[in-house]
Amino acid sequence: MLALTTPALGDSSSPALASYYDRHMAIVGSAAYGWQGSAAPRHMRDGVLQVGVGRDTYLALLADGSLLSWADAGDAPRTLMRDVSRFAAGRSGWFAIDRNHRLWHGSGDQAPKPVAEDVIEASIGDSADYYITRDGRLHVKGLAHRGQYGDGRSTPTADYVVTASDANSVKAHTGHAIHLRRDGTVMGTGGNRYGPLSSWGLGDKADRWGRIFDGAAAIATGSRHSAAIRADGSLWVWGGAFPIEPTRVFENVSAVAAGDSATIVLTRDGTLWQWDGAGPPRRLKPG
Repeated sequence: MLALTTPALGDSSSPALASYYDRHMAIVGSAAYGWQGSAAPRHMRDGVLQVGVGRDTYLALLADGSLLSWADAGDAPRTLMRDVSRFAAGRSGWFAIDRNHRLWHGSGDQAPKPVAEDVIEASIGDSADYYITRDGRLHVKGLAHRGQYGDGRSTPTADYVVTASDANSVKAHTGHAIHLRRDGTVMGTGGNRYGPLSSWGLGDKADRWGRIFDGAAAIATGSRHSAAIRADGSLWVWGGAFPIEPTRVFENVSAVAAGDSATIVLTRDGTLWQWDGAGPPRRLKPG
């Protein structure tokens, strides 16, 4: 099995990056920085293991297992849950995996509720949510009108159902999802108006999981485009302002996240970069 980064939850390939529409976060050293759009990253928290973003919030997992959220840099954080090992955030709220591999879902002021056992990764999309159990089975629940389940159905289910096997990672966004198989194959399903699934169902949607890319070690997806990193550190992107077919655009990459039109990258030397659409990458200097 290919391996590059520690498995990440959410839309990023790594716990060190997060992007959701125009809100972004990155860990540089052990400090978390946040920013919106093309603004400069601002220091937010120290001692952070993982970052995440929702539409209106920043989130961080601390070394003591506390999951925090806040709206802006100067706000006092709120503790969402304790004893967390990984989390994901998105439209329907947040997922947290505790230290016993139990998956929890929380939203608003409601207390988190248990969802499943033996979970290794999860992702919250804009229309459907996903998680993977240790045996590699991919579970889905949510809307199905854009093919989000990947098994041909067009109506939602009341409970999570298994729609793929041998999965290692999953990322979801606006009506589409991609997952990484243990053999390095990137699979995709759902809406594909702008090409986040490359040519699979391009122009409308794919209602079944289809092969997009081979040889990937990590993946990320945004609202209109997707990205993959190979074990050699090469970054490949497709959809949105990028070409429809996967295209090699950068080297020595350790992590990638995708938002609306932005692509955020950490290189192996710890440097932070951002693409705005398909424009040239610009180096970010956290302050």
